[in-house]
Amino acid sequence: MIKVASYNIRKSLGTDRQRQPDRILKILAEVNADVVALQEVDRRFGARVATIPTQAILDNSAYVPVRFGIREESLGWHGNAILVRKGTEVVDLQRIDIPSFEPRGAVLADIRVDGRLLRIIGMHLGLMGTTRLKQAQAIVAYLEKLEGKVPTVIMGDLNQWAPNGGCLAQFARHHTVIAPGPSFHSRRPMLGLDRIITSRDITVVGTGVHNTVLASRGSDHLPVWADLRLP
Repeated sequence: MIKVASYNIRKSLGTDRQRQPDRILKILAEVNADVVALQEVDRRFGARVATIPTQAILDNSAYVPVRFGIREESLGWHGNAILVRKGTEVVDLQRIDIPSFEPRGAVLADIRVDGRLLRIIGMHLGLMGTTRLKQAQAIVAYLEKLEGKVPTVIMGDLNQWAPNGGCLAQFARHHTVIAPGPSFHSRRPMLGLDRIITSRDITVVGTGVHNTVLASRGSDHLPVWADLRLP
């Protein structure tokens, strides 16, 4: 069993307009997942400095960040980051370029969980439907080119308003698309923009949206999670 989660932290800027990275870490502690995919973790311009310092994560959470950034002060790749519970072995990591008019990307980390290899992909897809479709196709094609079949979890902010179709149909061809529930806007959740997708050899035991008082203030998105049983 493993618990995974995805969270668009909006650069640590809460609905109260306060930028509080320590609040994000407290929300992650509430969720208590083994692996977390974060979106919008770095500032968008300039040096793209991480809004949660690496040392703060190491000192004040149960996690270690997988370092994807090509800049020293960045935590992720185009804002995408993956946190793993301390003691987890990271076997490989890769950055995935996806087509876009905006700065978008995806990140991949192969980790070992109780001796089993698990592939994690964190992503943040674009605002335009045609772009999201191409991005989903690019990620699926990238996975198909990798050698060896590895149980895979893909998660992030898909920006897909419709419950089906669009980019979701691309992932659904060979994967299980989970709908944890409405995660946006955190003050009044109505849209399920945040999704978790698994290869079909993984069993979904439970899933949901983490909606607490603290989470409703931490970002405009709520964290989504899933309990999974690996093959």
